[in-house]
Amino acid sequence: MQVTVLSDDDLVTARREGRLMAGQLGFSASEATLVATAIAELARNMVVHARHGEIRLGAVNDSRRRGITIVARDQGVGICGAKRAPQAGYPAGAGLGLGLPGVKRLMDEFDIACETGRGTTITATKWRPQ
Repeated sequence: MQVTVLSDDDLVTARREGRLMAGQLGFSASEATLVATAIAELARNMVVHARHGEIRLGAVNDSRRRGITIVARDQGVGICGAKRAPQAGYPAGAGLGLGLPGVKRLMDEFDIACETGRGTTITATKWRPQ
């Protein structure tokens, strides 16, 4: 599933689709809400900082568990200091610097890749409790 993010309306769509997919994968309602919250934070960053991007959602399986992976990709200027960005208090603009650290706390796996002037890709996975 892919949602192009250009506005707050797209943020709502991405969040809704993520909650739906998490429910279909067997996540509880509260776990699906955590996934939806992470998606909303990632999409909000796109709207505010990059003006556009895409959120891709997919089911993942390994030999022991099932989960959902979120890939948030934009073609913005890139997050300067990308390795520090997921730390609380590292502001990416006028905000408090809590969005990416919040996503990192909500999800089980979190990775950020950035090329200055070419964009940012964040990959986050939530595993279903066993």
